[in-house]
Amino acid sequence: MDKLAALTEILQMDPTNAFARYGLAMEHLSQSNPEAALVEFDRLIAHSPDYVPAYQISAQTLLALEHIEATRARLDEGIAAAQRTGNAHALAEMQAMRDELAQR
Repeated sequence: MDKLAALTEILQMDPTNAFARYGLAMEHLSQSNPEAALVEFDRLIAHSPDYVPAYQISAQTLLALEHIEATRARLDEGIAAAQRTGNAHALAEMQAMRDELAQR
């Protein structure tokens, strides 16, 4: 069974499994399917709004697709989540990314 199928099976049993949802999104990215990854990141954030890596990686994905306004919005959401959870490292990285976007 490939990774996509295995993760999908896990999520059929438990749609709110944040680790599996993140893994599915990352697997879509590794298979050059960013749009499918973004769908999974959106689902992950809806179920687990404090899962900070979802914001960070989805913002990077949105930026790679040149969805600038969506990137800014996702970074703002991610920065708020990083502040809520005390994730200083992700907070600094997302603030730096937002600062770079401000110069565009």
